[in-house]
Amino acid sequence: MTTPVLIQPVVLSGGSGTRLWPLSREKYPKQLLSLVGDDSLLQATVRRVQGTPGVELAPPMVVCNEEYRFVIAEQLRLLGENGTVVLEPFGRNTAPALTMAALAATKNATDPVLLVMPADHVITNVPAFQQVVSQGAALAANGVVVTFGITPDAPETGYGYIQAGAAYADAACADARVIARFVEKPDLATAQSYLTDGSYSWNSGLFMMRASVWLSAMSICRADILAACQTAWDQGQTDGEFIRVGKEAFAQCPSDSIDYAVMERLAANASPNVTTLPPGVVLPLIAGWSDVGAWDALWQVLPKDSSGNVSQGDVLLQDCENTLALSEGRLIACVGVSDLVVVETADAILVSHKNKTQDVKKIVDALKRQGRSEGSVHRKVFRPWGWYDGVDAGERFQVKRIVVKPGGTLSLQMHHHRAEHWIVVSGTARVTCGENIFLLSENQSTFIPLGTTHRLENPGRVALEMIEVQSGSYLGEDDIVRFEDVYGR
Repeated sequence: MTTPVLIQPVVLSGGSGTRLWPLSREKYPKQLLSLVGDDSLLQATVRRVQGTPGVELAPPMVVCNEEYRFVIAEQLRLLGENGTVVLEPFGRNTAPALTMAALAATKNATDPVLLVMPADHVITNVPAFQQVVSQGAALAANGVVVTFGITPDAPETGYGYIQAGAAYADAACADARVIARFVEKPDLATAQSYLTDGSYSWNSGLFMMRASVWLSAMSICRADILAACQTAWDQGQTDGEFIRVGKEAFAQCPSDSIDYAVMERLAANASPNVTTLPPGVVLPLIAGWSDVGAWDALWQVLPKDSSGNVSQGDVLLQDCENTLALSEGRLIACVGVSDLVVVETADAILVSHKNKTQDVKKIVDALKRQGRSEGSVHRKVFRPWGWYDGVDAGERFQVKRIVVKPGGTLSLQMHHHRAEHWIVVSGTARVTCGENIFLLSENQSTFIPLGTTHRLENPGRVALEMIEVQSGSYLGEDDIVRFEDVYGR
């Protein structure tokens, strides 16, 4: 009986998704959002490999910025997955991220096939995806580097392209083609020529290879990145469910993508050194793939009414066509419009023509130049203990709605410039205020004087909901001195 191939799912969760602003923010990017269905894009990425026939699946591995670690760990927990989360102290693009994943995958003298998946893509036909993954696993287990090409249906200038060459010499996988070359995002005329040619596919950003094969390829192509990653790995440590790599060593790691670092050099026409590298093949993937790179791409994959409209939340449409309207709270009413994108959040509203959604990034860039927070954070901010929502603010005051999950504990802390009033709406709060520790229940309140050491905990089995009123000369989130923190911040 044939032993099934061991696959290590590797989810790369590094993008910021600025073209999906205002839902996607720098501190809470699109892969953490539920844009298509109930799962977040990251959760859907993990879930779609479950049940892949003919393989053995290891628990998922997510490589992400440490800023997202608690949200990602919670999203994995909700899936019932005890995955590994590898934390990058800085973004260094996908080649170092995959290298860290390969080092993590081989730490116990195993050599699984890595299935490398961006966390923010959509695939609507999961059975078709799993079938191609099974084919790729058989090739990758034999030392081949596999990528997946999307058959283009338009001269798209926002994707890289892969040219397929001759059939790969493997009778068990007739669809595999040798990678002739990788090409970067083309101009419109070049993209049209690729579409006409018929041998080019869109680069999906999905890859499969053995961990040892990737490390070997990096030793040939980018030995400097491999050395920096190896040092960072050797200096790392395990922190609960997280693996922290050496910060100073990783800071010295060059930035490069999987495509530039290795894949372009695997192409048959790329280099006379190709014989020293593993073979690279491309498999066609016809599974309803989208990178959901902008609002028009999201409109493409969501269910539409008879007039081509997509609406979510509190939305009323009258005589509209091909319009995307998403509301997080307030009513959106559209009359007699077509090809519009309207997105409402608590602190920002986007209105864009559907053909101009790639330019949303320019708005985010403008917000950053102006020093405005709307480009980076939502009004609702997630923390490892729960979340808070900035309800109102003015001169010398700020009001927050705070929800602490059961068992959640805020740090033991102190503020130099503000006092706080806490009012319990529901649940039970355990409050530390100076030397005193006491319980508060529904409709009870307390006052935390400026400069007083304090802590908030939820000892109950239901969520604790509170209103916090801050008052003082400075109300920034950086006015905090932490003395103890169960989350290691």
